[in-house]
Amino acid sequence: MKMNNRRSNIEIIADMLKVGENGAGKTEIMYSVNMSYSQIQKYLGFLMSRGFINKVKVGNPAVTYQVTDLGLKLLKSIDSVTEMLGWLDK
Repeated sequence: MKMNNRRSNIEIIADMLKVGENGAGKTEIMYSVNMSYSQIQKYLGFLMSRGFINKVKVGNPAVTYQVTDLGLKLLKSIDSVTEMLGWLDK
């Protein structure tokens, strides 16, 4: 059961980590997670500063964001908590 129609920060982070599991560009993450450019900048900065996502250079100027092992651990933890709380009724 969703508390409201807006996603929580944790839901947004989980969605971003899911998209970045196999590597994704900023635009791909932005559209997949349905965020504005300023939101993606804020969340990517947060996730990178804590080691959950790395920036990987794959070309010039292509940049991909890749979820780290720590990020995968966080995603599993978020999934466990949301399942325990019964929030998977999206």
